[in-house]
Amino acid sequence: MFKFITKTLLSVSVVGLFGFASFAQTATTSTAPATNYVPSDAFGPLFYTQNGNEYRSANGSPGAKYWQNRVDYNITTALDETKNMVTGTVTITYKNNSPDKLPFLWLQLDQNTFKETSRGYMITPSRSRYGAQGEKFDAGYKLSNISVAKKTGAVKFTSLVEDTRMQIRLDQPMAANGDVVTIKMDFSYVVPKEGSDRTGHLTTKNGEIFAIAQWFPRMSVYDDVLGWNTLPYWGGGEFYCEFGDITYAVTAPASHIVMGSGELLNPQEVFTAEQLKRWNAAKLSDATVHIRSEAEVLDPKSRPAGNKLTWKFKILNARDAAWASSKSFVLDAARINLPSGKKSLAVSAHPVESNGQDSYGRGVEYVKASIEHYSKKWFEYPYPMAVNVATNIGGMEYPGIVFCGWTAKKGSAWGVIDHEFGHTWFPMIVGSNERKYGWMDEGFNTFINGLSSTEFNNGEYKPRVPNMNTIGKAYFGNPARDNIMQMPDGMAEANIGVNLYSKPGWGLDLLRNQILGADRFDYAFKEYIKAWAFKHPTPTDFFRSMENGAGEDLAWFWRGWFINNWKSDQGLGDVTAVNNDGKLVGYT
Repeated sequence: MFKFITKTLLSVSVVGLFGFASFAQTATTSTAPATNYVPSDAFGPLFYTQNGNEYRSANGSPGAKYWQNRVDYNITTALDETKNMVTGTVTITYKNNSPDKLPFLWLQLDQNTFKETSRGYMITPSRSRYGAQGEKFDAGYKLSNISVAKKTGAVKFTSLVEDTRMQIRLDQPMAANGDVVTIKMDFSYVVPKEGSDRTGHLTTKNGEIFAIAQWFPRMSVYDDVLGWNTLPYWGGGEFYCEFGDITYAVTAPASHIVMGSGELLNPQEVFTAEQLKRWNAAKLSDATVHIRSEAEVLDPKSRPAGNKLTWKFKILNARDAAWASSKSFVLDAARINLPSGKKSLAVSAHPVESNGQDSYGRGVEYVKASIEHYSKKWFEYPYPMAVNVATNIGGMEYPGIVFCGWTAKKGSAWGVIDHEFGHTWFPMIVGSNERKYGWMDEGFNTFINGLSSTEFNNGEYKPRVPNMNTIGKAYFGNPARDNIMQMPDGMAEANIGVNLYSKPGWGLDLLRNQILGADRFDYAFKEYIKAWAFKHPTPTDFFRSMENGAGEDLAWFWRGWFINNWKSDQGLGDVTAVNNDGKLVGYT
């Protein structure tokens, strides 16, 4: 999600180290302290309240008996552009790898947040970027034909829908350590125009662009930390999803081009002969290939004849999938070169209004550069395509596809693409709980964006260096600011930009450039990513992993920067030269 960055600070570069003002003071003073803060608390022992265990090791990596459940989806869906409606059938295959019996299951029904009876609807201010921004429509899921089965046959159950959650109560619990159930249901919903700036549809001069996300019922996560994670979806807190394979087919008007998460399995069925030739050529080209040019958008011959077409996709080991559909798309592509020698495909789908070289006409170039940088620097990109879609969503990320604001230009166009694809690493690869700990993806991503932007095209969009002294006075120690660890839905919306994006980004920059040094930080950070790739780390796992990888006790830093919002204002008060018989021997 990019919009908060543009409202706060675009850079995470830090001029110097700003520690904690109280560190240089004594714990006892002759006057009453202004706050309850005790300076020695920063260096107190027992930062970790629990020892490592067989599930999560003391060194910050998954333990010998770490487990997580798995969910695979098979979905058929159709888009009705006249009704702005998505309909479909989802088959969910859920495997219980936990050591626990599961007498009931929880699913996520995110579209229900737009219903007037939902908690999210009732608490969302009218001018918030969340919710449907005042649109009146028949919101929420319509579910039918729900069934549950095992290999042995149908399973008796009852179900309950509560806000954005659905509980399935099984007549017989799922057994521990590998039991599997299959849940099947039909679903439909009306797509909001503005869906919490994460999904929606945009009217352009050549047709509607549908950006479809949170579109099918998904399993909630059952983990070793909380059991079932059932926080409702209100709009501010993002997502926490299980990993698995997602196979889906999208039926749309034949005039549309559909792009989605994962590999397009049937390009020969949905492109014209010329477009298929260009599509295949793009897989071998480092330069942008125009699959469908601006001049061809209004040409009926640029799409196969007929009424409808079905586009088939598959993405492996992913936590979600999204797609976009429109007859207005210009479509560009080029290959992405990965460190292992594997290839992926950079794609940009955008309307003619966004096609200039000052905008998404450079979209493929931006996607390719971003993915190649992060793959080389941190961990290889895992998906067969990387699709940018220009639409009315300011910036939103999903596995293998991102939605970016269609009016962005120059540095903003680069910035939103780079930020949203940076989310591939956090939380698409490192699958943290965004709804509870939004800083573990937004802040980490903001940090790596700074390095990527500095490198891109010899610093074409190199971020400016902020005045951390001014920023520190405004934000750190300010009681009006929430702590980083506050859940996004419990945080003032005005504080989200700083607490989820900027401050954790600055913190990682401090660790890298001032406290640990680039070598130790980069090694530890890569080890964290590698250890938790396609798994579910907690903040404690991150803290432990960085300390072990870098060989440094950083409890003082975690306490002041992340756990608390202690004021940061450390500096040299005075420097005096020490002379010995006229010879300079040092400074005090």
